Amino acid sequence: MKKKESQKPDEDWMSTYGDMVTLLLCFFVMMLAASKPDAAKYEQIQAGLNEGVGKQENQPRPIEMMMFELSDDIQSMDVEDEVALGTDAQGIVLEFEGDTLFDYGSAEIKKEALPTLKRIAATLQSQRYEKFIFSIEGHTSDEQFSSDKYPSNWELSSARASAVARFLESRGISRVRLRTSGLYDVSPKYPNRDPFGEPIPQNRIKNRRVVIHVEPSYK
Repeated sequence: MKKKESQKPDEDWMSTYGDMVTLLLCFFVMMLAASKPDAAKYEQIQAGLNEGVGKQENQPRPIEMMMFELSDDIQSMDVEDEVALGTDAQGIVLEFEGDTLFDYGSAEIKKEALPTLKRIAATLQSQRYEKFIFSIEGHTSDEQFSSDKYPSNWELSSARASAVARFLESRGISRVRLRTSGLYDVSPKYPNRDPFGEPIPQNRIKNRRVVIHVEPSYK
């Protein structure tokens, strides 16, 4: 008897499947490119994955370690009402609220603020955090200000950010790891005025602040 020829399986579906997988890959690449990675969450996920695949449990978590140390600094100095600690997509956010560091119209750091700054600087300049950079922002309220030294809040906010940067440099942090910017009132934390256009004094005080963004850099 003549053998029956075996039929080849129909594999046309694989072309369609391959196209679909390629499109999905392109979609996720576009989503990743348009998104901002959250450094703190990425560190936690990476540590969890390492533990899940049997790697060492004590993997270094520099962001988590720095958060713990800075929190301890703030609590031990009893300045929880003056210094706020948090995270954003880039890393750690350290905020000196209101007139904590400077008197009104001044860019000279207050003497009473120096112990807190020294304690925080000692943590930031630690060798284990040498891969971090520090972006320092000076903020003011919308209140009009002018002096012989600072013609406007642009100059004042920039001078305050620079004063903090110079202080950190004096405590051992290399200047190549420091960035400064003066933002006047363009990024208020609270509304400077109510819906009727009247100033809100307590909000204006809170908006006069200095913010340090601590970001990991692995270059």
